[in-house]
Amino acid sequence: MTALTGPTGTTHAGLLGLGVYRPRREVPNSEIVHLIDSSDEWIRTRSGITSRRFAEADETVVSMSVEASRQAIEQAGLTPGQIDCVLVATVSHLLQTPAAAAMIAEQLGATPAAAMDVSAACAGFCYGVAMASDMVRGGSARHVLVVGVEKLSDITDPTDRSTAFIFADGAGAVVVGPADQAGISPVVWGSDGARFDLIRQEAFWPPKVDPDPESVKGAHVLRMDGNPVFRWASFEMAKVAQQAIERAGITVDELDAFIPHQANMRITDAMARALKLPSHVVIARDIAEQGNTSAASIPLAMHRLIADGQVKPGDLALLIAFGAGLVYAAQVVRLP
Repeated sequence: MTALTGPTGTTHAGLLGLGVYRPRREVPNSEIVHLIDSSDEWIRTRSGITSRRFAEADETVVSMSVEASRQAIEQAGLTPGQIDCVLVATVSHLLQTPAAAAMIAEQLGATPAAAMDVSAACAGFCYGVAMASDMVRGGSARHVLVVGVEKLSDITDPTDRSTAFIFADGAGAVVVGPADQAGISPVVWGSDGARFDLIRQEAFWPPKVDPDPESVKGAHVLRMDGNPVFRWASFEMAKVAQQAIERAGITVDELDAFIPHQANMRITDAMARALKLPSHVVIARDIAEQGNTSAASIPLAMHRLIADGQVKPGDLALLIAFGAGLVYAAQVVRLP
């Protein structure tokens, strides 16, 4: 039998650079409440959100990703031409095809990098980091750009009391590449398709253009059954987080930061209690002023902790994300 040459990678992979894009427009709760018959106090109590960012027309999934990616590539000490693969986690790129990743790679100057979108909802960024780590260690790529980006304001019903105050827009990106020591632990990930409909688009994209735009207006918006999602995330995800800590070969006392998907402040608090996090572990709470940005929330929260000086490069952070599907992923990383 003729032998094939196998891929040759590297022993360890890590996060080499980080970049973010926060849309210009800040939207306080006072701009949301009149459409959902609510109050600032109700929103703060229920979610911990005081304001969020909504992108303007010129702030697209692609443009926000490009800006965040340029920062990440520069911080990694690389040029766009050194990126071998672009992975973009998003559910709000409104073209079924082509993938946003290909356009982002072209605008960055990373062509002919491999490019594809990852549809894993709020867990997409952690999925991307896991796949990028395997690519680098397996030898199919040396440097992988992982982007988490959403423009959820495009697919959110502003009159839906369950979702209108939660979802927001933004982008975050990291470069994954070779490292001297393990910088990304083995991932713990999975799905629970029996709960598929708890977070969903209301309908399929229209199969053809309808001459009456009112007939399809809002048909693709997000819907969520909040209470069962809250219970699932608060209790089941703490178990996944503990498995990720164990798979990383560390104890909870060795963590420096906990950076969960910024879904809801009460979910974050419930997981922190269940994990019995020591007082020195910094907990990301970017949701307060950013809102829930789905696949973008973890890199945005990571960046805020670093920018505020609450953590430093090399610190150990536990990442965990969960969302529509229901899907989830968790890993421990060394911060870039």
